[in-house]
Amino acid sequence: MKKALILLALTAAGYATVAQTIVSRDPLIEKMVSQVSADSLQAYIDQLVKFGTRHTMSSTTDPKRGIGAARNWVVQKFNQFAVKTNGRMTAYVDTTTLQPDGRRINQQVNLGNAMAVLKGTDPNDKRIFLISGHLDSRVTDVMNAKADAPGANDDASGVAAVIESARILSQTAYPATIIFVAVSGEEQGLLGAGFLAEKAKKENWQIEAVLNNDIMGSNNSNETNIIDNTRLRVFSEGLPAYELDKKAGSIRGMGLENDGPSRQLARYVKEVGERYVDHLEIKLIYRNDRFLRGGDHTPFVQRGFAAVRITEMNENFLHQHQDVRIEKGVQYGDLREFMDFEYLRKNTAVNLACLANLAGAPGVPAEVKIDVKNLTNSSYLYWKAPVTGKTKGYYILMRETSEAHWQKKIFTTETSIRLPYSKDNYFFAVQSVSENGQESLPVVPTVGR
Repeated sequence: MKKALILLALTAAGYATVAQTIVSRDPLIEKMVSQVSADSLQAYIDQLVKFGTRHTMSSTTDPKRGIGAARNWVVQKFNQFAVKTNGRMTAYVDTTTLQPDGRRINQQVNLGNAMAVLKGTDPNDKRIFLISGHLDSRVTDVMNAKADAPGANDDASGVAAVIESARILSQTAYPATIIFVAVSGEEQGLLGAGFLAEKAKKENWQIEAVLNNDIMGSNNSNETNIIDNTRLRVFSEGLPAYELDKKAGSIRGMGLENDGPSRQLARYVKEVGERYVDHLEIKLIYRNDRFLRGGDHTPFVQRGFAAVRITEMNENFLHQHQDVRIEKGVQYGDLREFMDFEYLRKNTAVNLACLANLAGAPGVPAEVKIDVKNLTNSSYLYWKAPVTGKTKGYYILMRETSEAHWQKKIFTTETSIRLPYSKDNYFFAVQSVSENGQESLPVVPTVGR
């Protein structure tokens, strides 16, 4: 059984340690995680592969082949799940028309993202949590829209995770909204994600977290021949891409180069994912994406949203962006036989656990401050209750400045706490906690006097 996280429970009005307590698994989330099915994931991928190619510039009208048939099928699956939601979930293809761009679009394209919106039950709760994978596929020539491009791992695996998460999460009501999306145009330049992120920015969507899943279902690498289905990578930016010039002074002054919103989200994914999914270690990679490469979370971070990329530990480039062929006895191509569906099950469960925990939690604590009025060897934090949601209390997170992960979680039912730890030597953050123990994202304090 996964080792428990030990928490220090402190009294709200002093230093005294009163007890040790355990962060336990929420029984409902644990049950949902157990429902993630490797067989279902395999069935979704088998169907996506059957569309032949899902290239962004393939047919949008052929009922059996091309990206149009694929996106319609994804929406059909969403609608099957929506039947039992009493109108809480709706699904559709969100389209836009792209003109040739002189780069990777050489014809007019009807670009469509397959979307499902699971509406939150609290009309005052505007929070949105989004999970994505990309629907399109490619072969060696990124402009080849005719050849078979099965795209089993890149990225039917991510789309399968989205569909399976929608199947299970739609059975439960949450105060916040969850959006499930299979975007198009990733291989042509993150086009579908860019379209969606720009719409979210213009319409002031309150997206608090984006979990982008891309290439997450194979357990082995070429060249090194490493085989490992016990580790998963989460990529996140440190310094915020959005309005960094306005924030740089504060970031430098407080030493928060490693504590941007996406980095906090990545830490959250690690903690919650490892809590609920056995035999899986989540590795935080401290860069926005793989070296000089990109993914569909990037348009969101560029617009100020917290977003991370979730991807397998060891990529196999013989089965990525390749024509399907046998060459010198070696099979190339992104085929389903190179998938590990048990590994994909675990990686999907990480997404599901995080979304359920986030959407069920109260809003983040408001106006979180750390007092700097006097020079002290203690640290005094204070905050206000979240705008939405009922809280049982709050967790104070802390770590030494040289540590990558939060080291302690301290529970209080109050909205302030004095800790016997110097703000010179530690970083702090505050989370809201629901009656069922579900935690919001952490908020790093700003300066208070």
